[in-house]
Amino acid sequence: VQLQAFGGGLVQAGGSLRLSCAASGRTFSHYVMGWFRQAPGKEREFVAGINWNGGRTFYGDSVKGRFTIFRDIKNNVFLEMKSLRPEDTGVYYCAADAAGSVSRSWNTYDYWGQGTQVTVSS
Repeated sequence: VQLQAFGGGLVQAGGSLRLSCAASGRTFSHYVMGWFRQAPGKEREFVAGINWNGGRTFYGDSVKGRFTIFRDIKNNVFLEMKSLRPEDTGVYYCAADAAGSVSRSWNTYDYWGQGTQVTVSS
């Protein structure tokens, strides 16, 4: 069972990135999927979550209106990030949760990817 996040990089403030999360080893088609991020010295923070069929999405307050989470039929999950700010810098993780509703708590998620670094320069 593996989740792999990729697509991070270095971008200037105001720029955009799209993160992808690929699942393998089992099907996550009925799992809640989430994105979290962690900056140095800070706690892991909820960024966005999506329910199993993509019908409901949730966002952290700091990214509302700038980030979009979506998923495809192949179990991939994406995070479209626009108008990036230096405070968006961190390691971004994708995660899967077998529970039916989206949780903002990282410790409810069952599977985690390895993380991808996003750095936004001012």
